[in-house]
Amino acid sequence: MLDTIPPIALAAIAILIGFGGLVWSADRFVAGSAAIAKSFGVAPLVIGLTIVSFGTSAPEVMVSISASLKDAGDLAIGNALGSNIANIGLVLGATLLIAAIPVQKHIFRHELPVLLLVTVISGALLYGGVLSPWEGWLLLALLPVLMFYLVRAKQKELSPAEIDQEQEDIPEMPRPRAILWFAIGLIALMISSEILVWGAKTTAEYFSVSPLIIGLTVIAVGTSLPELAASVMSALKGHHDIALGNIIGSNIFNLLAVMAVPGIISPPIMEAAVFNRDYMTMLGITLIITAAIAIVLLRKNSKGTSQLGKGTGLVLLGCYVAYYAYLFYTN
Repeated sequence: MLDTIPPIALAAIAILIGFGGLVWSADRFVAGSAAIAKSFGVAPLVIGLTIVSFGTSAPEVMVSISASLKDAGDLAIGNALGSNIANIGLVLGATLLIAAIPVQKHIFRHELPVLLLVTVISGALLYGGVLSPWEGWLLLALLPVLMFYLVRAKQKELSPAEIDQEQEDIPEMPRPRAILWFAIGLIALMISSEILVWGAKTTAEYFSVSPLIIGLTVIAVGTSLPELAASVMSALKGHHDIALGNIIGSNIFNLLAVMAVPGIISPPIMEAAVFNRDYMTMLGITLIITAAIAIVLLRKNSKGTSQLGKGTGLVLLGCYVAYYAYLFYTN
């Protein structure tokens, strides 16, 4: 029966199934991981800043591993860069249209400097057009160091109310059940990523476009769905600081973990556009949100608070649409 279905139709079905599987399995994986950590006495704040933050990047990590094992490292690089562009331009832009997001000073003092540092380092590594194994290991080695710094910084600065917000999404469940959901989530993540990468590669071949473009567009948007869901729900619940923190944390994970994988497994040789077009777009939109946060912190509103609003959301969404238009116009 499958023989009668056109390959492109099978690829489209595979992409849809892969996306759905990634979203569901990432949620189960995070819930199981967080519950296991909690059962061993790990502080809820640490769980929220590490396991839960990593969970929204789990789809990107698994897709990156699967693509790299299939010698499609450029798809993995496109996934990392495209996801970061989508997180700020699409996810944060859309969230700001739903609700204004108050900005706390610790975001500007700690999370944003780390993101900017990681962005600059990743750009230096991408500039040469090849991501070597030692460069991949360097990115991965920076992850625990910078996460430790952020955890320590937040432990000193967050108020009890903000810490309570970090704890709300950590599930309560018996350890055996947590281990079961962790295992199911991990296996489903691996299977879903395999299905998705197959569909993406087939689509790229059918339309004669590079896997890089598929990674920057279809895969990047799809793997950013967990961030979109988490940020919108956080905004609707009034947990605005978590919405912004989730996006910044996810972008840090994407550059240090997702982009490291192809360098370690199958070092890709990248076209010049990866740096000149895609990295520079990511850097530009990161600088825009940094400037916006700096401005609102300096110019508080009439209520004495600093918040990003619809104007910033429209600018970010406009940048995202312009990037996509340029991407398709030049390809």
